[in-house]
Amino acid sequence: QVQLVESGGGLVQPGGSLRLSCAASGFTSDYYLVGWFRQAPGKEREGVSCISSSDDSTNYADSVKGRFTISRDNAKNTVYLQMNSLKPEDTGIYYCAVVVGAYFGVDMATMPGSYEYGYWGQGTQVTVTS
Repeated sequence: QVQLVESGGGLVQPGGSLRLSCAASGFTSDYYLVGWFRQAPGKEREGVSCISSSDDSTNYADSVKGRFTISRDNAKNTVYLQMNSLKPEDTGIYYCAVVVGAYFGVDMATMPGSYEYGYWGQGTQVTVTS
């Protein structure tokens, strides 16, 4: 049974930082793609970033490039999203998701949509406000 648990959300002032964690368990494959998505009230869920276990390639939404960094720690089965220079528009529920499969060069293509992901965490709230 695949399980994803996000943590690290909270309330932060504009310009501040947070690090989200996505702890995974129950995986039997070494090949997968982990994505971070977010959903603000009244808006559709949008992709924020993703990272491939096949080649560690990464991709980011234009709105977070240069501010967010995705990384993974194989030993801990955890993927992180370091978020710096946070803005009020970054507010939302952040979800991690996983799709099993070999993805290469995700930095060279459009990020996979949410429909491609088969496993989702419960989400963690991020609120950026002064």
